[in-house]
Amino acid sequence: MKITKMELFKVPPRWLFLKIETDEGIIGWGEPIVEGKADTVRAAVMEMSDYMIGRDPMKIEDMFQVLYRAGFYRGGPILSSAISGIEQALWDIKGKFYNAPVYDLLGGACREKTRVYSWIGGDRPSDVGMAAKRQVELGFTAVKMNATEELHYIDSIGKVDAAIARIAAVREAVGKDVGIGIDFHGRVHKSMAKILAKELEPYRPMFIEEPVLPENNEALKEIARYTSCPIATGERMYTRWGFKELLAEGIVDIIQPDLSHAGGILETRKIAAMAEAYDVAVAPHCPLGPIALAACLQLDTCTPNAFIQEQSLGIHYNEGSDLLDYLKDPLVFEYKDGFVKNLTGPGLGIEVDEDKVREMAAIGHQWKNPVWRQEDGTVAEW
Repeated sequence: MKITKMELFKVPPRWLFLKIETDEGIIGWGEPIVEGKADTVRAAVMEMSDYMIGRDPMKIEDMFQVLYRAGFYRGGPILSSAISGIEQALWDIKGKFYNAPVYDLLGGACREKTRVYSWIGGDRPSDVGMAAKRQVELGFTAVKMNATEELHYIDSIGKVDAAIARIAAVREAVGKDVGIGIDFHGRVHKSMAKILAKELEPYRPMFIEEPVLPENNEALKEIARYTSCPIATGERMYTRWGFKELLAEGIVDIIQPDLSHAGGILETRKIAAMAEAYDVAVAPHCPLGPIALAACLQLDTCTPNAFIQEQSLGIHYNEGSDLLDYLKDPLVFEYKDGFVKNLTGPGLGIEVDEDKVREMAAIGHQWKNPVWRQEDGTVAEW
């Protein structure tokens, strides 16, 4: 079998889909994307296609090695995300060839269903108590929210109090048994992160996420001294080499690799295995589209230390299109009692509605994240 064609589709709200065709008629879908940099990733995928056309799609490990190592410059969000989407599509092809879900080719299922959580509150969180209650009424057993708006290196206690009040409202609305993930989003610098982490502890978060930017991961060890809350990070880290030092230092409880950024399904499976050896849980990052979510669920199904899955249905980014719009059978992602059942179809386990993809690709998108500034005019982390 040989790869004959690679085609990319930039579709609303902010996604990039990849279709790989073969001479045996088997096609695979992947989702190579950096949010806000879709055209840049598209260019990287097309450069990589020069090597891939005419080659055997079944040789996934060898393809990863070539695409990652043979270009001399490696890693980072653009190149790793391009490889990730390609690799997802190759697994989709391989699973369809063997008429098996990807997880069966990676050791088989170790669970029957995967817990999922829902986003509430948006970029500038408000009315989160009622929003959380609605999600619990829909059956979710966990939610995630942004902790704050922008914060300066040293900021006011009033902003801290406002953040704590919002999280207290969520805990009061949903009770003690619902998980609350609190995403610092890298918006918080070390000094304020220590204060927030300590103040949040009475509300027993499921985790605090990216309390500092990944380039400041050394600060996590200090922040951990102020809280017993599980600390999570990893959405902006790439390949097993990016996670190596973090795991060896023993300073996180949960890693959150993104299967559309970190290197794809098998690479993230290797990262998860490294984490398991350090007694660290996995909660894959996925505020993306249905192909990325399907890839995540394939990983979750065969990964014993995966404990919960992010998904984007109804997330504040999804304006104009949503998670299920590009699937022929949206019931594959049917959420029940806070879980989604294992996908049983071949490959990634979903059937992409190509007609819908082509229709929406004609519209496209130019999604960019906002540029935030502090009151004094300096640029703030978004």
